[in-house]
Amino acid sequence: MRLSRFRLLPLLLALSWQAHAQTAQLGLWPEGVPHYRAHAGAEQHDGERINNISQPSLTVYPASIDRPARTAVIICPGGGYAYLSYTREGHQYAQWLSGLGVTAFVLKSRLSDYGHPAPLQDVLRAIRTVRAHAADYGVAPDRIGVMGSSAGGHLAASAATLYDHAAGRTGAALDSVSARPDFLMLMYPVITMAPPTTHMGSRQALLGQQPGAAQVQLMSTELQVNAQTPPTLLIHSQDDDVVPVENSILFYQALTRARVPAEMYLFERGGHGMALRPGLGNASNWTKRAEEWLASRKLIVQ
Repeated sequence: MRLSRFRLLPLLLALSWQAHAQTAQLGLWPEGVPHYRAHAGAEQHDGERINNISQPSLTVYPASIDRPARTAVIICPGGGYAYLSYTREGHQYAQWLSGLGVTAFVLKSRLSDYGHPAPLQDVLRAIRTVRAHAADYGVAPDRIGVMGSSAGGHLAASAATLYDHAAGRTGAALDSVSARPDFLMLMYPVITMAPPTTHMGSRQALLGQQPGAAQVQLMSTELQVNAQTPPTLLIHSQDDDVVPVENSILFYQALTRARVPAEMYLFERGGHGMALRPGLGNASNWTKRAEEWLASRKLIVQ
């Protein structure tokens, strides 16, 4: 079937707008990045990983034009707070979510060269920015979630538990906008900062070689869960030899004690960093479980 030029033009315009929006980056700190390192040098990219980030930003992936759900997800890629796994745990997730009718925002946050609290400031500023401009993106201000993988899961869990903490504020006017996510999706997340369950690489990159006990406790997100923590989906593999599955279990137990709605899928095999890779048995079907969860919470339409 051939489309007439009158029917084809709107489609081409829509596809052109979507392609432009996917490459558009929004700077998070127009007033200036907190504690900016003027001589940090250029960002480093290798096609998958990004590091040496000094200008945090969001990349926008608009919802599929045929099924907009008015839901937004801010994606925090993993990488041990040393780099961002930007393609596999950012771009690919965003494309999947866009196809579900979700407007996705991939976060490029500061890392170990800044350390705590810079990543927390960046993710909370991202939530506040999307919420303040929700109408511009066609999303509802009470349908904004955060998704994170590995160390990005720790950052997402930090946003969900420390959204009102003073460490995440900079004194800007946007601090008055709520930074609490409305839901949370955690993929094989780092949760605790306490040995032996923590991922030591993430802990050292975020908190340094010898963090104080108070800082370890604050950034152990299972200890910060309360009744206001948003509904959460957790996905992990029993054979994860990088971030022990006990991280997800600790967070799920804390959510259960606080009576926060939570769902958890633990797969026998899948390893660490499963992302959207095929060939991992049942674990490769985690997206179906996630879609069911999103639909059950009326965040997408199936």
